[in-house]
Amino acid sequence: MTDNPSPTQPRQPPLATAMFGEFAGTFILVFFGVGAVNAAVVTGAQVGLWQVAVVWAVGVSLGIYTSAALSGAHINPAITLAVAVYDRFPWPRVAPYWLAQVAGAICASLVLYAMFAEAIIEFERQNGLLRGGPGSQLSAMVFGEYFPNPAVFGTTEDAWRVVSLRTAFVAEMIGTAMLAFLVFSVTNDLNKARPSSAITAVIIGLGVAAIISVVGPLTQAALNPARDFGPRLVSFYLGWGEIAIPGPRDGWLIVYILGPLAGGVVGGGLYKALGTRFRRLQ
Repeated sequence: MTDNPSPTQPRQPPLATAMFGEFAGTFILVFFGVGAVNAAVVTGAQVGLWQVAVVWAVGVSLGIYTSAALSGAHINPAITLAVAVYDRFPWPRVAPYWLAQVAGAICASLVLYAMFAEAIIEFERQNGLLRGGPGSQLSAMVFGEYFPNPAVFGTTEDAWRVVSLRTAFVAEMIGTAMLAFLVFSVTNDLNKARPSSAITAVIIGLGVAAIISVVGPLTQAALNPARDFGPRLVSFYLGWGEIAIPGPRDGWLIVYILGPLAGGVVGGGLYKALGTRFRRLQ
């Protein structure tokens, strides 16, 4: 794919520039979002799910502002897939974008561990957790994600009955579909009610916060495969081992990778279908 596409195809920035944009935007998103989870779980600094969700909103907004001019501000593999399917985003760029997004998430997680390592160790000591042992997802959740949310329902097998694999997959798929639907709607030039470009990132961030407030108790609300896989991979190598990958129960790949990817395609497709119908009615 050249950097000077045909008139029927949107012009793309140089691939190296775009990958840096996705790396930087995802780094910022994860630093603030996953950082808020670290602060909430191991220090008690955040009170309630909504406070964590608001910090996620800020992280998403800042990530978009940082990367919009460089890469289009996907900062989420599910959004990259959706725009490739529906908006003529070049398929050869999908894998490089995904790689940059995961790399940004990994680097942000390493920075966060450097900041919170002692606090995490003390949290594990106070709660009698052996890192990598049964129940240690209560500390591993500051990086990767688990269903149901360990901070809400605990880590015993009794808690697992609250959120089944099917429910977790549906929650992640619907949450990401809502996000993709929002992104497509507020960035569509034909939408007369869309916000100005100056506040689009804020609207998307608030949308993420709202979705987290609903889905968070069930699955911790990944909504983004890079956000989950990057930090989860870091936690795997930092001692959580099988608690991180494959996790204490089946379904990590299905819930946190395939669920959001499917949701992005579903949400983008719904908006495209409705948009086509609306244009026909005009």
